[in-house]
Amino acid sequence: MNLENIYFNTNKTPVISYEVFPPKNDIDGQKLNHLFSELKKLCIFKPSLISVTYGAGGSNQNQSLEIIKRIKDELLVNPMPHFTCVSTDEKNIKNYLESISKINVENILALRGDIPEDGNVCKDFEHASDLIKYIKQKTDLSIAAAGYPEGHREAVSFKKDIEYLKLKADFGTKVVYTQLFFNNVHYFNFVDECNKSGINIPIIPGILPVTNFKQLEKMATLCKVEIPAKMLEILEKHKDDSDYIEKYGIEFSIKQCDELVQKNVKGLHFYTLNKSNAVSQILSELM
Repeated sequence: MNLENIYFNTNKTPVISYEVFPPKNDIDGQKLNHLFSELKKLCIFKPSLISVTYGAGGSNQNQSLEIIKRIKDELLVNPMPHFTCVSTDEKNIKNYLESISKINVENILALRGDIPEDGNVCKDFEHASDLIKYIKQKTDLSIAAAGYPEGHREAVSFKKDIEYLKLKADFGTKVVYTQLFFNNVHYFNFVDECNKSGINIPIIPGILPVTNFKQLEKMATLCKVEIPAKMLEILEKHKDDSDYIEKYGIEFSIKQCDELVQKNVKGLHFYTLNKSNAVSQILSELM
């Protein structure tokens, strides 16, 4: 099922989707099997989509494809591979698109990807909008893109960031998945500004349940995300108590998601970090 059919329906219940990533250093396949054990627990909540990340330059392409196949065949859920272009030339992009076409994938999340530390950038596709335009011209894939409620960390301005997203929409993007955020005001403001700019496609909030304080600090810095003052104060006070951090993080996400659902969002996209417990508890409260 493509993105149009998943999100453009009359059902008012928010679409549930997850993001997972290929496990690192999985020599014997045990980590991959564990990932699917976790996903089976999450499938209780009837997700419509599971996205699979993809390393810059295709560093884990084969593993991503294996996960995509298993999501389709074992879980019977629509997979959505991520695809980055920053270090990939047109030939490799063409080959990858043919690979996912052979296994009947219908959706793709098109991204620029992070600039490699060695600065090895391919000039064939410098921006996500270039990749989106190419995919739209060459395939029948339903295309998703990323959005940044607090602005991309490299953006000149928030306004300019919205202009780039409008370009992605004009080139064929059907759905936007946002970067994680913890203050819903940023999301609501982002959606309003997108609508004012003529971006009228579903903008799905990306939710990260906090389960680890150090991990949170790293991701917030990496992604340029505000941690609300009260939240930060509580987490810093209990940063050495992992059980407390996870419990608080789950409770925070429940309240965050509840407010989003009350505002009639079309979906909730969970960054699972390949674990089921936090997301399961959140969805158990919401559904």
